[in-house]
Amino acid sequence: MSQKTSYTKIAAKIIFITMFLTLIAAFLYGEYMKREAISNLAHVDARKTSMLVFEALYSAMQRGWTKDDLEEIISRLNSVDEHMKVNVYRSETVVGLFGEIEKDKLARESNQDIAKAMNGEEVLNISDSEFIEYYFPVIAKNNCLKCHTNAHVGDVLGVIDVSYPIDDLKISLTEMINFFIIFIVIFSFAVFIAIFIELNQYLIKPIKNFSNVIKMITTSQDMTKRVEVNDNIEEIDSIKDIFNSMLDSIEHQFYFDSLTELENRRKLTEKLEENKNVFLMIINIDGFQEINDLYGDHVGDIILKDFAHYLQEIIPVKEGIYRLHSDEFAHLCTRGMELNEFKIFAAYVSEKIAQKSFNIDDKSEVSLSATIGISYGSEQLLMNADIALKLAKKSKKNFLIYDDTMAMAKEYEKNFEWTKRLKKAIEEDKIIPVFQPIVDTKTEKIVKYEALMRMIDDKGGLIAPVHFLELAKKNKLYHQLTKIIIDKTFKRFENLPYLVSINISVEDILNKEIHHFIFSKLEESSIGNKIVFEIIESEGIENFDQVLEFIDSVKKYGVKISIDDFGTGYSNFEYLMKLKVDYIKIDGSMIKNIDNDQNSQIITKSIVNFAKSMNIKTVAEFVHSKNVFEKVKELDVDFSQGYYFGEPSSTIRDV
Repeated sequence: MSQKTSYTKIAAKIIFITMFLTLIAAFLYGEYMKREAISNLAHVDARKTSMLVFEALYSAMQRGWTKDDLEEIISRLNSVDEHMKVNVYRSETVVGLFGEIEKDKLARESNQDIAKAMNGEEVLNISDSEFIEYYFPVIAKNNCLKCHTNAHVGDVLGVIDVSYPIDDLKISLTEMINFFIIFIVIFSFAVFIAIFIELNQYLIKPIKNFSNVIKMITTSQDMTKRVEVNDNIEEIDSIKDIFNSMLDSIEHQFYFDSLTELENRRKLTEKLEENKNVFLMIINIDGFQEINDLYGDHVGDIILKDFAHYLQEIIPVKEGIYRLHSDEFAHLCTRGMELNEFKIFAAYVSEKIAQKSFNIDDKSEVSLSATIGISYGSEQLLMNADIALKLAKKSKKNFLIYDDTMAMAKEYEKNFEWTKRLKKAIEEDKIIPVFQPIVDTKTEKIVKYEALMRMIDDKGGLIAPVHFLELAKKNKLYHQLTKIIIDKTFKRFENLPYLVSINISVEDILNKEIHHFIFSKLEESSIGNKIVFEIIESEGIENFDQVLEFIDSVKKYGVKISIDDFGTGYSNFEYLMKLKVDYIKIDGSMIKNIDNDQNSQIITKSIVNFAKSMNIKTVAEFVHSKNVFEKVKELDVDFSQGYYFGEPSSTIRDV
């Protein structure tokens, strides 16, 4: 396994390597500057020194000093600085006029640098960056020819040799400043590059990898996955461990019950999704709320924990035990067992629970009993076991195993509850009409309303009849509901200027009680000219003559007739001609997508054309958007109804 590092080590490494490389660069650059300074500055300094020596000698010569006097001047110059040495060598031109000096001759013949200088070339020698030797050629000028009559301008009259150490050589301040500026720039750039490379390798990439793994876990929503990174960074490893520990904690809270430490309903649901043939047992403690009420929630929690531990004792497969909620537990058996075997096992569990006493404190204990619901197979096990549990409680049995007849019983139970709710709503006057506006398509003004039935629930919400109307028919409550809506609608519109549509079925028309009630209301109210009866029926009219007789009779009171949901059921053109209707309401299934459904447009257009030929008005329902309304208007439908103009409400707009 490769050794792990840390960001502290990485930072130290970056600083050390960067400083090391930068110092090397500074040293090399310093050496380069030193050599350049020595070469440039030494040349300048040596030349100035040589010029001063020459001027001193030239002045002496002008005063007629002899060569001995000149030697004395040179000697005195050499005594000024013990580290500096000055020599003067005459050229052959001077020798020809003033005579030879042996040392000059030896120097000209043996020293190549002097020979070069005698040819007019300045020579600078730097030995080991410690000592300077400079050979300065003395070039004849016009004023030199007064004494050196055999010379010409430009001839070399001699060489001045100046030698001295470079200890006191001065480097210019500008160059030093430039050096430090360059050094800082190079150092900063080097640090930046080093940090970028190192941090990208050891920080950015690992964090990015870490982030991608977290994103993958989040996207998959799999609480069992964990972060795995191999970047060998201690801090990343530490974050990984902390994150995985957090996931462990979240997974535990997600899948385990905090009180009993058993796996919870969510975990059971996931297990059941594996679709294996298994047995599921739901165990519910009987009357546990009474224990909470009597002894308090704290004692109740202690008993629940003890009960969970006891289940683990009596049920062999401990990992198959779950707490669903409150006082309800479950056992999922995946072992290969026969149904009869599991029945025996369920009876055993029930008996063991009944025999067990659970301590409340040192002096008191309580006995419990449990009811068990069982299901088996691979589909809807939780729901089926719950149905079996509820039926077992109702029938006072220790346990029941689900079968298909229980589902029917559940439906009966549901119907029974709805029947009770419906009867209660009738008794408490909670069956009401709400009214949806119907507008003139051309003017978009409200001209009438449709009365729609609603039931008010215990929280004040409104329940549509789709939830209870069929049940009302089965329980002989339907006609009672019809009478309530007719009565309340007549009263509401008695002093309003609008027409109002009321839905009635053929069954209502044929019912003697409803038939008599309708005509009584028409006699009493004298608002027949405001009423439109919308006949609803999904099948053909078998008692056609009776329906036609009803229509003829109500029309004498000014009532108008509409056929609801035209285009479905019996509502065809033949009936229209016979029933003498005033309106037809085009079925909403054709209207709701009419803005982009070509077939709906063709059918609607045919209905409109036929209706106009029969002098019948048309109403489009389910007009829910501007696009739909524009298409309805284009097809020349007379009236429009839908959420685009208003939803059903107990409020009616003022004129």
